[in-house]
Order: sequence, then C-alpha cells, then structure tokens
Amino acid sequence: MATIDEDLSQIEKDTRQLKVEYDQYFGGGRKRPPADIEWRIELLLKRYSERGGELSSGQRFRFNNLIQNYAKYREVFRKRMQQKEEGAVQHHFGAAARAIEAERAKQQAEAAKAKPPAAPAASAAAGASFRISCSDPEREPEKVERLYDEFVRAKRQAGESVDRLKRDGFRAFVSKKTKELRKQKGCKEVEYVVETADGQVKLKALVKA
Repeated sequence: MATIDEDLSQIEKDTRQLKVEYDQYFGGGRKRPPADIEWRIELLLKRYSERGGELSSGQRFRFNNLIQNYAKYREVFRKRMQQKEEGAVQHHFGAAARAIEAERAKQQAEAAKAKPPAAPAASAAAGASFRISCSDPEREPEKVERLYDEFVRAKRQAGESVDRLKRDGFRAFVSKKTKELRKQKGCKEVEYVVETADGQVKLKALVKA
C-alpha cells in the first residue's frame, strides 16, 4: 500500500500528465479527454480530504497546494472544453498554464511565511456540475461521449456503482430523450446536466429554446 507521501507525489505527477493529455486532446491528438486520470486524481483528493487528521503539517501544506493547482487546471480545461463545443477554440493554453504556475508560485511564497492551513473539509471538485447541449446526438457523437465520461466520472467520485452503465445504452438513451423533448417542447436543443447533490449524482435534461 502506498504511503501518504507517495500518494501526494502521484497526485502531482497525474496533474502534470493531465495537462499534457488535455493539451493533446484540444490539439486533435486524442479522440477523448483523459477522464481516467481525472477520476484517479479526484479519488485521492477525496481520500485525504476525509483523512486530513492523518497528515502532518507539512503534508497538509503540500496537499492544499495540490488541490489548488488541480482546481485551477480544471477551470482552464472547463473553459477550453466550452470553447471547443461552441466552435471557438483558442490556442492560448500555454500562456494560461504559465499564468497558473506564476500564480501558484506567488501563493506558495506567501503561504511559506504563514502557518500551514488546515486540511479542507471536502474535495475541490465536490458538487461540481457539467453541462452540454445537443440538438442531434447521432450527428454529435463527441458530445455524447463527453457526457457519458463525465457522468461515469461523477458517479465513481461519489462512490456509486457504474456496473450497469453501458456506453451504447447511454448513447441510445440520450438520442431518444433528445428527440422526444424536441418533439414535445418544440425546442432546438436539449441541455444535459451532470450534478452531484447530497452525495447522489443526477443526470438532468433541460429544454433550450
């Protein structure tokens, strides 16, 4: 079994790898976003958020920095994903990453002068939601794949079983649901939302004009 320091090193290593693979995805070198790495990072973050009492002051300080760093990267990824879905992808990820690193270095310098902060009460990603709009899922397979990956990731993070979830069945459900709502409500798009509330993951379908 890995030690606390080894797990913290793994989080740091996976966060760097996540940046590399997201960069490849946005650049067209990968077909899907690296959801498996995200799930692994968030599993470790949740574990040590719940076991903060086992960490030394130095380990808590390092853990908090890892959470902040991951949360900032996730925000960059979220914005780039939104731009990609809207057809307005920008190519400034390198500059954004450098800005994040500069801000992180500044915060570390300031934190070094103060007492290490207490461990957070919950994971940085707790309660986060994912949204995506579809007008014709059969012609938008990348959106459906992204929705499926986010739904699975959220359920795993919440500790829910995903044994019954099948990619083909999920794709068929989204296609059928979208057609039904467009026909019933006369809308152009259906927005799907993956959110966690009270420890349970829900998939909502909202009508868009």
